[in-house]
Amino acid sequence: MSNLRVLSVDDHAIFRAGLRHVLHQLDESVEIVEANNLEQALGLAEEMQHGQERFDLVLTDLMFDGLGGPIDLKALCDAFHGTTVVVMSVKDRASDVRSAIQLGASGYIPKAASADVMISALRLILAGGVYLPPTLLDAPTASARPSRGDQSSILTPRQKEVLALLAEGKSNKAIAMELGLSPGTVKVHMTRIFKSLGVSNRTEAVIASAALLDTERKVGSDFE
Repeated sequence: MSNLRVLSVDDHAIFRAGLRHVLHQLDESVEIVEANNLEQALGLAEEMQHGQERFDLVLTDLMFDGLGGPIDLKALCDAFHGTTVVVMSVKDRASDVRSAIQLGASGYIPKAASADVMISALRLILAGGVYLPPTLLDAPTASARPSRGDQSSILTPRQKEVLALLAEGKSNKAIAMELGLSPGTVKVHMTRIFKSLGVSNRTEAVIASAALLDTERKVGSDFE
């Protein structure tokens, strides 16, 4: 990893300072730009559109005390279209995570996480994977959660293998190599997985898979 450029959007100076320490552990040569409100962040996005160097990663909180409420995450994701946006928040309810992903975030890291967890999560995200907090498994959505009658057939065993590797941040090419499949076959599996789970992208598929696995564990425990 080299020439990593990160924008940290947070109104708490102490947290931004701690995050700088974490980011330098992730990459000693990282360039960190900070914004303490949404307006500053959107201004940097506009400058980027006019030729300024792009960011590799945008890290943002969900709630800014200075604005008296939640930030407009959709506006931020839209402004930094094509850049990986990750939420870092004290809020870690499953509903908050799902909402952030639906609005365009590529990952969600609780602020309460340890530095080691943050670094591992960021490495996964930068590798193209998705990091979601364990709390997401505690309350899967009704739409993503299959019924007991069809939970075993919503995905084939091979599709579940593909989905598990997808959740680890592996690319289609890496999944193909690990499973002994052609990239084209993996792409077909991805399309069918998205359709079966009712999702439109890799991040949403990981969220839906968390609900699926949670359901299967509970159903399995009923027969123990």
